[in-house]
Amino acid sequence: MGGSGPAIQPERVDAPREGPGAEGHRFPTVLARAGRPSDEAAANHSARRPDGEISSSSEMANGIGDVVFTFYQETWTDALKREMFMAGDRLLATLMEEASVRRLLVADPYRSAPIQWARRLSGQRSAPFPAKVHRAFVDPKRLRRRDPASVRALEHVYRSYDRILAKAAAKLGADRPAVITTNPFVAGFSPLRWAGPVTFYAWDDWPSGLPVKRWWTAYEEAFARIRDSQRAVVGVSEAIIDRIRPTGPSAVVPNGVEPEEWRRPGEPPAWFAELPSPRILYVGVLTDRLDIEAIGETAARFPHGSLVLLGPVADPAVVEPLRRYANVQIRPPVGRADVASVIHAADVCIMPHRHIQLTKAMSPLKLYEYLAGGRPVAASDLPPVRAVDPRIVCVPEWGSFSDGVDQALRRGPLPEETRLAFIEANSWSRRHAQILGIAFGLSAAR
Repeated sequence: MGGSGPAIQPERVDAPREGPGAEGHRFPTVLARAGRPSDEAAANHSARRPDGEISSSSEMANGIGDVVFTFYQETWTDALKREMFMAGDRLLATLMEEASVRRLLVADPYRSAPIQWARRLSGQRSAPFPAKVHRAFVDPKRLRRRDPASVRALEHVYRSYDRILAKAAAKLGADRPAVITTNPFVAGFSPLRWAGPVTFYAWDDWPSGLPVKRWWTAYEEAFARIRDSQRAVVGVSEAIIDRIRPTGPSAVVPNGVEPEEWRRPGEPPAWFAELPSPRILYVGVLTDRLDIEAIGETAARFPHGSLVLLGPVADPAVVEPLRRYANVQIRPPVGRADVASVIHAADVCIMPHRHIQLTKAMSPLKLYEYLAGGRPVAASDLPPVRAVDPRIVCVPEWGSFSDGVDQALRRGPLPEETRLAFIEANSWSRRHAQILGIAFGLSAAR
């Protein structure tokens, strides 16, 4: 489990760059929205300095808090490639732009040093971390590519990772930083005694994913240790919080939208605008979570229309049965601006997902974006879908999905005023107010 040590990108002193942050909100303003903490929450989130004094939540609210943010199963480079649109990416973007976050350390998960060297030799390069005052990045390396599956080995790995974070935080000058991690093993197995309050930001239900089945036992043990330590947990769905059963502060904070992307969508690309109507759109990774029978039924129901699946194909075998439908198009991913314009130009957007544990625990980002585009929506009737908006046509597990699509089409698009109100009500800045309120003990948790 050893490695060559982390590559720490040194802090570079530069004039702070002005940026939108959370749509122009600064951290104290965002946290003020989250409310004041209960006495118990404030006590749980106070951090003891090396000199023995307490760094209170109110001090953090005044803009002198230091933060460590860590990725899981993805990297800073991955986040930039996808234009910072996933939940963890969005939160990190807010932290990076927030002037009142005093110091920020961003950490990749462990990466295999031999694989990274080979990629460099082939011309692949990691994205540079921006030069900003009091912002730093650490890129831990080791020999192996993946985490071990045994709990004992994971303890060793994440004690080592903990030491790397501590050294990088000390180099940055961070004082008892709050830790926000998307990595369940950091939240469960890293001691983090040098840090302040720890929050696990759970954006997926890891023990329900088949590709990570070998770690299911380790995830459950990590969750047990999160309970034992009373560390805070923010989950994107109720099912995730129910799975972890945190004993410390916790909250359900679903996904959201970035208003600047959605207020004024541009014109769609010609390939989409020229398709025959109705234009039926699905946006997302094409995996086995898709209900292929529902998609086929919908394609057959609207033979003179167009059904577009827009996103990366994770498993070609999954979508192969759809190639027999002449009106089904499988298109590669597009940039964020095109995502917004294509959604806004669709006649109806769909989310035909199978009824499995993974889909029951997700917070479907695409639904928020569909509604931000003002589109009528038909989706599988899953618990997190019902929580998004009552205007979604929810199709029962054994119901006709094409009937749901037809009903959504008859409802038509949202009025512009309603669309804009939805965008503001579900903005990432509002979500981050809740998350940071929990992380800094500034809002009442459940």
